[in-house]
Amino acid sequence: MRDECVLITGGTGKLGKCFTKHLLKNGYKVLVTTTDNKKAEDFRDQLDNKNQFDFIKIDLSAPEAIDELLEEIETKNIKVNHLVNNARSLKSLKVNENGFSDREDMMMEYVMHVAVPYELSIKLYLAQKEFLKTIINIGSQYGNVAVNPELYKNDLSNSPIQYSLAKSALHHLTKELAVRLSHSKIRVNCIAFGGVDGRVDNEFKNRYSKLTPLGRMLKEDEVIGPLEFLLSDSSSSITGEIISADGGWTIW
Repeated sequence: MRDECVLITGGTGKLGKCFTKHLLKNGYKVLVTTTDNKKAEDFRDQLDNKNQFDFIKIDLSAPEAIDELLEEIETKNIKVNHLVNNARSLKSLKVNENGFSDREDMMMEYVMHVAVPYELSIKLYLAQKEFLKTIINIGSQYGNVAVNPELYKNDLSNSPIQYSLAKSALHHLTKELAVRLSHSKIRVNCIAFGGVDGRVDNEFKNRYSKLTPLGRMLKEDEVIGPLEFLLSDSSSSITGEIISADGGWTIW
């Protein structure tokens, strides 16, 4: 059993669950944040290593949420070695009646994808700098390139611009934090994932497949490799990098 703990925000979402299951099987302790107690409890019931898993219910978009989260971590006497900034909210992923984005939704995407990862990374560093080893931000192919209209049949309202802009900012935040925390030997990297199979219909999946070199969407088990690599000492020379795991989407 590893004596290392990974904190995953948004740990009961699709990617969060994939990360958690794999890390538990490989001996890590995993602490996740969730906005839904029942969802977290049901997920825990499915796990083999329940004693290595814990969760904290919190809405990270709330102004005092990060301080409350760190207080709870201290109360539980948890030492965090790795932070995975993975949380997101679907509430602001929308457009108005004209097909464009309102300021409120634009700002909320920045809160979830930029402000929260920044605040949590810094405050966790200040509280536990002697334990923290890596920070991994979960980015997106759309943080690297603009949307392809062919994927959405020229209806870009199905791909709100605030998501891409916020992920792009998260990618740059990764580089800034890598520099600013390097003196404490904390490595900061980002994984820019492509589309993961399982959340779209066959028509969308077929269009997506034609636009990427591998000719398919990512499989769930493929999201594990980049994360596992960046957590390990095998990536000890890597910091400030945006690793694209997108089936080649961004090379065309």
